[in-house]
Amino acid sequence: MMTMAEPVRVFLLDDHEIVRRGVVAVIDAEPDMEVVGEAGTAAEALQVVAEVGPDVAVLDIRLGDGSGVEVCRDIRSQYPAVKCLMLTSFEDDQALVEASLAGAAGYVLKQVQGGDLLEAIRMVADGRVLLDRATIRLALRRLRESGESTVGELPPQELRVFELIGDGLSNREIADEMILAEKTIKNYVTSLLQKLGMQRRTEAAAFSARLDERRKGV
Repeated sequence: MMTMAEPVRVFLLDDHEIVRRGVVAVIDAEPDMEVVGEAGTAAEALQVVAEVGPDVAVLDIRLGDGSGVEVCRDIRSQYPAVKCLMLTSFEDDQALVEASLAGAAGYVLKQVQGGDLLEAIRMVADGRVLLDRATIRLALRRLRESGESTVGELPPQELRVFELIGDGLSNREIADEMILAEKTIKNYVTSLLQKLGMQRRTEAAAFSARLDERRKGV
């Protein structure tokens, strides 16, 4: 005697309540899946995931109190059996690469038809990975080319700070090297990170070092 397969258990994270309600309605209308938990903030997401034990977590990338990518990384670290599907309003190479590095199985635009989202949920629940390596490599190349162009447009002082960051110098050491106040260097660092679309100093250091290696033909 054949038995019906258990429905895919879905957790949804989105800080827009109207969007969340719409997605919940689309998912719950399907006989082979159900929403077992939802959250509107990154802060409550992990607690709900721990309580409901979903098969798939559908996570909005941009949240009012954080990033869905960070939530994805935490879920994959603490609950590796949970597959993560990222939901976003627009295509973003940086978010695509970060989602892949965080262990996401897929990346879906909010503008897709409901049927496409449902199919993506089914596919990742079945163990499929929708983020193919070719797409990630292309996104990385676009980011690199964009970053190199931006570096070339940095003012001389910021460019020098960027190069010294790549050499591993701290803000204090850069200040001594350039004979400037440490606070001024901090301002330069903040400015160049914004222009390069980076959040952390370590990202700028790694990028600067790679550019230097490429120039030297390493």
